[in-house]
Formats: sequence, C-alpha cells, structure tokens
Amino acid sequence: MKRFFSIRMRASKAGLHISGAEGVYDERDITSVVQKYSERAMFHEKGKPDEVHLTIEELKERPLKISSLPLCTLNTRNPQAAKKAAIKVLNSVGITERAIEEAFKSIDVGITMRGAMLIDIEGVRLEPDLLRGVRVSRMGITESAAAILSKNLKGSGINIDTAKEALILASKVSNYPMILGELCISDDPGYTTGYIASRAFGYIRLPHIKKHGIPHGGRAFFITGGELKGLIEYLQKTPVLISRVRHCRGVVKIEEVLHKKR
Repeated sequence: MKRFFSIRMRASKAGLHISGAEGVYDERDITSVVQKYSERAMFHEKGKPDEVHLTIEELKERPLKISSLPLCTLNTRNPQAAKKAAIKVLNSVGITERAIEEAFKSIDVGITMRGAMLIDIEGVRLEPDLLRGVRVSRMGITESAAAILSKNLKGSGINIDTAKEALILASKVSNYPMILGELCISDDPGYTTGYIASRAFGYIRLPHIKKHGIPHGGRAFFITGGELKGLIEYLQKTPVLISRVRHCRGVVKIEEVLHKKR
C-alpha cells in the first residue's frame, strides 16, 4: 500500500514567524522536499531564522481526494480596488460587509498569526486562540494533477509556488460545508497578490491587494452553521489530496465572476 507523509516546515527568528511550508507527499519524495523546504527557510526575504522546525509524519488514514477550485484573476490595480472587489464578491455569497471589514481590520493591525481567523457572517471571531488562529494542515496534490496545474498556470503566466500552494490550501478549505468564503493576504513583503476563494466562485487572485514592502498579512475563513470542533478537526487533521484540476482562466472582469456564480 502506498505510504503518504505530511511534511511541515516553520522558520522563525526571535519567536517571530519568517516562513512556512507544508504538503502531503509520497515516501520517495521526502529527501527532495526536505531540501526544498530547508532552502526556503534559510534564504527568505524576511531574513535568516534562528529556529527551523521540520516535521515528517506518516499519515494514518488515506487522503481524501478532491478537485481544485477553478482559478482566475481580477485586474485590480491598487489596494483600494482589490478590497472593493473582495467585498463585492464575498458579499454576493451571503457574507456581510461587517464580517469582511473585520477581516481586513484584523490583518491591517500588523500581527501575523500562524493560522487563520474564523469569522461568522456577522463579523464575530470564533477561533479558540485569537492570537494563533487555526492552521490548515495535511494537504497536497497528486503528481499527475500537479503537472496539469503547472501547465495551466503557465498558460496564464502564473506558474509560481506561492500560487500553487495557496490554491491547494484554498481548495481543501472550501471543500468543507461550513466555509462560505476565504480572504488571504500574504505576509511576504514582496508578494502583493492576495485572493478570495469559495465553492461558489472559485479561487480569485487579487493583484496589488497591499503595497510592496509590507511584511504582514493574514487569512480569514468566513463560516456559517455547524459544529466548530468538527471544522477545526478537518482543517488541522484531515489529509486531502488534489487529484483533479479544474480550469485556470486569465484576467476576467468582476461582472463575469458574479454572472457565472448566478
């Protein structure tokens, strides 16, 4: 029987987060992935860490196989336009503007959390630890699906690890019925493209969601109904593999997104 491993990396300096990475991999990939993650930890634009944690864990259950979210990009030219687009699209799936504003406000504070905020549709934060959040773990992509995704992203001029890893995470998150939508802004100073995601409209990249050089970011999941304990268990513990890749489009207009969702 094929063995799968969760490989996780976290790098920090003086207790502050510098970089992280993780995925679900076949046993034969362990050596190369550990080298890749180690290099990412040691050569990050935020500086050299004084502590790096690498965890290699054999999965005890077979990963759940799902499809990736369809992907597209909105031509947002500045943070104001990106925020306006995020509010409009997220609002269209029943998330209140109050909840979306709470997510942006918490991210703008400048304290990068290790995990994501859990916010109900009225704007109340529900994660057990408001400083740490809830970290999504144990997700990956099959070798054949990864090849297709790389080809599709190249066709849209996007083929970078950051976009691929974010799409894998967002696809796992959106697969859970309690999740209505997601907002993410990277904490990398040089990466200014954020995204929103949902089963209803897919994964939408938002260029220039923050100004270049800002070293903080954050992630928020907008949730409704259901049991919080089951959601957190799924996000943290349930292994998921992307085995089917849905279409990747280039730049689209927001009207196309809203019309397609309807």
